[in-house]
Amino acid sequence: MTDAKTIARDYIDLWNETDAKRRGSLMASQWTNEATYVDPLASVAGPDEIGAYIGGVHQRFPDFRFALLGEPDGHGDHVRFSWSLGPAGGEAPIEGSDVVTTSDGRIAAVIGFLDKVPQPA
Repeated sequence: MTDAKTIARDYIDLWNETDAKRRGSLMASQWTNEATYVDPLASVAGPDEIGAYIGGVHQRFPDFRFALLGEPDGHGDHVRFSWSLGPAGGEAPIEGSDVVTTSDGRIAAVIGFLDKVPQPA
């Protein structure tokens, strides 16, 4: 059984890492080399593409932070959790839920969903 809380916490820490080199190091230790990531805005594979996508989120939303919402849960090699993205200390305008598949305790695939997004004015 994968430790859902550890996987979710490490995942959020990775998404909050703004230094590309440090982010790459975290990915190398926590994700498989063949990992895939898909959400409504992207479909990327491998540490370089996934890391670049995360970097793009930091560029688009400077000073925003990810936070876990509620408690992660899981079974077997699967973990699901919800998160928010917003300014530190402020209301988060973006929320989502992710389902992670692991292999030998490392992230192998992520399917992300956007649950709350700002509506254009």
